[in-house]
Amino acid sequence: MLALSMLYAFAANLDWFAALFLGIKAAVLAIIAQALLRIASRAVKTGFQRVLAGGAFLALFVFDAPFPLVVLAALVLGAWAGARCPGWLALKPAEAPAQRRPRAWSASLRAVAVWSAVWAALLLAVLVLLGSDHVLWDIGVFFSQLAVVSFGGAYAVLAYMAQEAVNGFGWLEAGEMVDGLGLAETTPGPLILVTQFVGYLAAFRDPGPFSPLVAGLLGATLTIWVTFAPCFLWIFTFAPWMDRLQRSPALKGGLAGVTAAVVGVIANLTAWFVLHVLFARVETIETGPLRLYVPEWSSFDWRAAAIAVASLFLVFRFRCGMVGTLGIAAALGLVLGRLA
Repeated sequence: MLALSMLYAFAANLDWFAALFLGIKAAVLAIIAQALLRIASRAVKTGFQRVLAGGAFLALFVFDAPFPLVVLAALVLGAWAGARCPGWLALKPAEAPAQRRPRAWSASLRAVAVWSAVWAALLLAVLVLLGSDHVLWDIGVFFSQLAVVSFGGAYAVLAYMAQEAVNGFGWLEAGEMVDGLGLAETTPGPLILVTQFVGYLAAFRDPGPFSPLVAGLLGATLTIWVTFAPCFLWIFTFAPWMDRLQRSPALKGGLAGVTAAVVGVIANLTAWFVLHVLFARVETIETGPLRLYVPEWSSFDWRAAAIAVASLFLVFRFRCGMVGTLGIAAALGLVLGRLA
C-alpha cells in the first residue's frame, strides 16, 4: 500500500493515470454496494435493528452528526435493548456468568500502561521535534481519534475519514479519496490500510522541513502506528475479562446495536461516494440542522456512470471477483478516458 501511495503521488497528474482511476473509482461503487448488502443481510434482522440502521444514515448524511456520537448512541441503545428486550436484537438468552480470572485487574492495568506508551511514543516525538502546528501532529491526532471509534470494520469509518480529510483538513480531493479506496481494494491486506494512503498524501503535500518523499514516508509510518497500536491496547486490556464480557446481555446488545448502525454508516459512505464519483462538482448546503449535498448536474460524468453500471453487472450478475472487476473497470477507464 505504501508503494502504491508513492506511485500515486508522483503520477496523479498524468492523463493516462487519471483515465485508469476513472474506471477504478466507478468499480469501487459496485464493491461498496456489495459490502453494504452483505453486511445488512447479517446485521439487520429485526425492526429495531432497521431503526438503528436508518437512524444512523439520517444522522450522518442529513444532519451531519459527529460519527463518534452516532456510534455511542447505537452502543447505549443496543445495551439497553440487550438488557431489557434481547429479542429486539435477535440475541440468544444470556449464559451463566463466568468467574473472573485471577489477577485480571493487574494484567489489564499493565496492558493499558504499556500499550498507551507505545501508542503515544511517536506522537510525543512529533510534538517535541516539530510542534503542534505541523501536519504530522494533525495526522497523528486525527488517526488516533479514528482508531478509538473504528467499530464495524474499515467501511464503517471510511465516510468519517473521507469527510474530515477532504472537507476538514483539505489533505486531498473527494475523487482522490475514492482512488485510495480503490488501491486498498487491490491489496490482500486489510482495507483499513487506506489510512496510510491518506497519511502519505497529507504529509507529501505539506512536507516542510523535509522533502516530499521523506515527509510522505513519515506520514505513512505515523498513520499506521497510531491506527494499529490501539488494537493491541484493547485486546490485551480486555482479554482477562473476555469470558464475563461475552456473557453480558448489555454488552452483547451494545455491540449488536453498533453492528446494526454500521449498516447505516456504510449507506452514508455509499451515497457520499456515488455523488463524488458521478459528479465533478458537489455543493454542500447547510440550512439549520440539515446538511444537503447538491450535485451540479452539468458536471455529470457519463463515463463513470457507464463503468459503474458495468461493474454492478460484473459483481452481482456474473459474480466476478474484486480484483477482476477492478481490472476490467480500469481497462474501460483507459478506453473511455481517451474520449475526454
